[in-house]
Amino acid sequence: MADDAQQPRLAGWSRGAVGQHRCRCPAWRHCPSHGVRRARGQKAQPLPQSQGWRAHGRVVARTAPGHCAAAQNDLCRVPLAGENDVVRRRDGRVIGLISAAHFVSHFYILLLPPIFGLVKDEYGVSYTAIGLALTAFNVVSAALQTPAGFLVDRVGPRTILTGGLLLGAIAIAVAALVPGYWVLVLAFAVLGLANTAYHPCDYAILSATIDGKRIGKAFSIHTFAGYLGSGVAPPIILLCAATWGWRSAFLLASAMGIVVALLLITQGSVLMRPAAPKARQEAAPAGPEGWRLLFSAPILRNLMFFALLAMANGGLQNFSVVALGSLHGTPASAANFALSGFLLLSAVGVLVGGIIADRTSRHERVAALCFAATSTMVVLIGWVDLNSILLIAVMSIGGLLNGIIQPSRDMMVRAVTPAGAYGKVFGFVSTGFNIGGMVSPLLYGWLMDRGEPRLIFVLVCGFILLSLFTVITRPRPAPVVARPVAAE
Repeated sequence: MADDAQQPRLAGWSRGAVGQHRCRCPAWRHCPSHGVRRARGQKAQPLPQSQGWRAHGRVVARTAPGHCAAAQNDLCRVPLAGENDVVRRRDGRVIGLISAAHFVSHFYILLLPPIFGLVKDEYGVSYTAIGLALTAFNVVSAALQTPAGFLVDRVGPRTILTGGLLLGAIAIAVAALVPGYWVLVLAFAVLGLANTAYHPCDYAILSATIDGKRIGKAFSIHTFAGYLGSGVAPPIILLCAATWGWRSAFLLASAMGIVVALLLITQGSVLMRPAAPKARQEAAPAGPEGWRLLFSAPILRNLMFFALLAMANGGLQNFSVVALGSLHGTPASAANFALSGFLLLSAVGVLVGGIIADRTSRHERVAALCFAATSTMVVLIGWVDLNSILLIAVMSIGGLLNGIIQPSRDMMVRAVTPAGAYGKVFGFVSTGFNIGGMVSPLLYGWLMDRGEPRLIFVLVCGFILLSLFTVITRPRPAPVVARPVAAE
């Protein structure tokens, strides 16, 4: 029943709750609870009383002029004929649009690394100087993602997401068309600003729009699209660079962003936003109260969770190959195959995790079990010299478990987020990725420089166990219901 209450109003419909005797909504003639159906632009058609909405609640707030001012908590709904198919198709379109944007964001993140050498040679600078462009990207993204979340909650996610895609596309096009090393650095700083739009907007739209029965799958497909963008970026960039030059690869990436932005502009009416402006401000005010929400214990716990998870994954993804070679003499080919298995099965695990997340509300238990098993596998890899086949198998299973965690991670954040605050909360906790991404390479690199490859796996295991601690110590929150209306 709680899931049904999260379903958005269908196009052309008003819905409302009735009291024990009569509806107190000014638009009662169009309320399905009264047996009247009026599609957009059509005359009212009578419906059987068994269809539409039955109410067990009370009037609590007005949503918008001409719509029912009705309670949405504690509603018991009888689905209209064919409505499930309409909602399913709408959810599919929303997930497709948001996942396309997430694909582009991850494609942009890996735009420069595959062609470091080509860009370095053209500008005649060092690798450190080229790395400054990525540093600018990450610093700007980390610093401004939370303010971007506040803006998303105030302005609306559709507008900010479209603007972020266009801004990123323009920045990349400028880097390709305007020669100069400092132009490149500035362009990637602007790209970092554009990157702040994706997580706050994506999660705000998905959390407020998707049917509660499919939200776990929606999160998993969204995350999988990001994995896919990261996976296909290097070969596409290298192919374009080898055929037409690295600037053509940048222009191709820019065109991708423009195409997705145009899709949001032309098809974005299907998107929803968490609440009307007045309701948003009442549910999750900005300013000092908004910051107090972000610094509350549940949100800070999720920020720590994201940072620890990023630091653990960073150790396995970036340093496992060199650590295994130094520790056990593992051939680079075998270690890289094992890493590929970890990454590939992580993507598969994300989809599996979405199915699991929709079938249970105990997301912390799913994460805890996966963390416990993964930490055991990390210890095994660090202390036992496995042959190539076993190493690939163990790393692949670890990747599968790592992927299963991701949708549950997002569901746990959603569960503690008030209506109308999805943008700022997801923007804030997502900075944990940036924190982990900036801190962990220094720690792991320092350990490798000291000749302590085994401590790489000790540190990874420690971060996993700390993540497990943040999961098992969190209280189980009451479900939060958001009232969606059409996105701006």
